[in-house]
Amino acid sequence: MKILVTGALGMLGQDLCPTLEDNGHEVIETDIQNMNITDREQCEKFVLEKAPDFIIHLAAYTNVDKAEDEPEKAELINAKGTENVARAAIKADIPIIAISTDYVFDGTKNSPYLPDDKTNPKSVYGKTKYEGEKFIVENCKKYYIARTSWLYGIHGKNFVDTMLKLKDKDLKVVDDQTGTPTWTVDLSEALVKLFDKPYGIYHLSGGGEPTSWYNFAKTIFEYANLKVNLSPCTSEEYPQKANRPKYSVMDNGGMLRDWRLALKEYLKLTDI
Repeated sequence: MKILVTGALGMLGQDLCPTLEDNGHEVIETDIQNMNITDREQCEKFVLEKAPDFIIHLAAYTNVDKAEDEPEKAELINAKGTENVARAAIKADIPIIAISTDYVFDGTKNSPYLPDDKTNPKSVYGKTKYEGEKFIVENCKKYYIARTSWLYGIHGKNFVDTMLKLKDKDLKVVDDQTGTPTWTVDLSEALVKLFDKPYGIYHLSGGGEPTSWYNFAKTIFEYANLKVNLSPCTSEEYPQKANRPKYSVMDNGGMLRDWRLALKEYLKLTDI
């Protein structure tokens, strides 16, 4: 297939595009330089000219805390931008996969979220991502929503690398937010598997036992054989602008492996 990828230069895009090519697909890489998703007319024209068989929509405003100060910009990119890409897919009569987030949930559940569970986003980021989801569900016949969480990868700023850079400092990490980390390579491989699945909403986050950010950090240092002065703290002790779900574990239906296995493999690629 010929697959158009938005946000191809981002952390996920730089792992997804080669994964698609390894699976025999032709990839049309796009980013703001050649396809501005906030410009509906330009977006539709580009898609129709390139005539892809499929769109994977990664482009997004992802700075969760900054979104609280820039709600209009987050809305423009995550909601309106997604709408524009979806409209182009409708016009071209092709399927779309749109990446979404655990932030569409409020975090009050105490068992893994299922794809059809009620959404209730509590941050600007979560609300704008949900608006994008909602447009696709209500208007597209051929769609996949792929929600993920706690994403890290070799091509972008992420929690794993931040912890490794701070290994010589006294660290306090939040211990009352629970989820599952997801490596961009594992997510990329799961996205390829969606091509053979029925249309709908999927949860594509790391598998295995849920963890807190503190225990995630502890596991990183353990696997990297590093002794670090690390201690837990509460969300209240580490205030952030955006409201984060306390529990954002999602049932991935076995589509991604245990996050610990992925982390071990990722750490082999890092310069510890």
